[in-house]
Amino acid sequence: MKRSIAGIAAVAALALTLTACGNDAVPSDPTTGGGSTETTGEGADTPDAPELSGTIAGAGASSQEKGQNAWAAEFGIATGVDVSYDPSGSGNGRTAFIDGSVVFAGSDSAMKPEEIEAATARCYGAEPIEVPLWISPIAVVYNIPALNDSHVNMTAETIAQVFRGEITNWNDPAIAASNPDVELPDLQIVPVNRSDKSGTTKNFQEYLIAAAGDAWPFESDEVWPIEGTQSGAQTSGMLEVVSGAEGTIGYVDASRVGELGSVAVGVGSEFVPFSSEAAAKIVDISSPTDDATELRQTISLARDTEESGVYPVVLVSYLIACSAYENEQDAANVQAYLNFIASEEGQNLAAQPEVGGIAPISSALRERVVAALDQIAVAN
Repeated sequence: MKRSIAGIAAVAALALTLTACGNDAVPSDPTTGGGSTETTGEGADTPDAPELSGTIAGAGASSQEKGQNAWAAEFGIATGVDVSYDPSGSGNGRTAFIDGSVVFAGSDSAMKPEEIEAATARCYGAEPIEVPLWISPIAVVYNIPALNDSHVNMTAETIAQVFRGEITNWNDPAIAASNPDVELPDLQIVPVNRSDKSGTTKNFQEYLIAAAGDAWPFESDEVWPIEGTQSGAQTSGMLEVVSGAEGTIGYVDASRVGELGSVAVGVGSEFVPFSSEAAAKIVDISSPTDDATELRQTISLARDTEESGVYPVVLVSYLIACSAYENEQDAANVQAYLNFIASEEGQNLAAQPEVGGIAPISSALRERVVAALDQIAVAN
């Protein structure tokens, strides 16, 4: 049995929007996705309901690092809660959540069945929450100074062959065929991958498996399947290696492209460069995974789509939390913080190019996410 803490997040929402908008603005409510905030409902008048205070710790996907830093700063100003986030990678974040080292996690891939079972035990027998709150294109980046201000076109099959080491020069006929008006250099291609356990790696491979067919014969995994490659740890390490030598090619969260060039990906008869708008379209045409629930809202992306204007190399990163916590303070703080992330204000903050460049979630998805977060309570 769980004791509800409904109403706590609404108080936080009011504080946040008043801080952001000023006294003359009508605040929107992240717990509903819009409209004025009223502290009504179960728990709103509970005299011993805790005020938001103290600290909460999270860990996980490095793709969310800038977003988490921005969210934590705004949330801390409004509520006084100190939020920390260790961008140690998706796998490490899920492990830290399951073993109780942190109260929430960010993950670029959905939990595996055995992780769901372990997370349920960690959450005092209650189902964990897993909601998609970071939708971002994965950019296939390269370092060719003469072409870094433009896009090199590549089909999914070509990308797969490049990262397998089968296409080894930038002026290879397979690349040239897709770039008839581009002067490609006679330069060795150096593929670079993540050396750590990474949800970005898994999402990138899931795209290659779905769209490149036999050209990528490996199984989807958070660990790169090819040994002896150039690699870097976490997003920062990948970028350091790619930026450090001409001819390199890698894959990173699109918000971190910087001065590097990026590939326009073949989709049907088009080549589509990354953008938050093109990334958002694939979420709209995709379906829930077979094991998705009301609390675990995992998505099966249509990565092999040929629909116009869709960018299919997309990372959907999840926020993972308990639906039951040991104490009211953790339950209230986590519920309020995740509601802020899911709010229109929180999503628009992370959509800023310097923060994350994400595609904000739709109002329909926000409604489902908030319904899941409303289930956060205290374990008895």
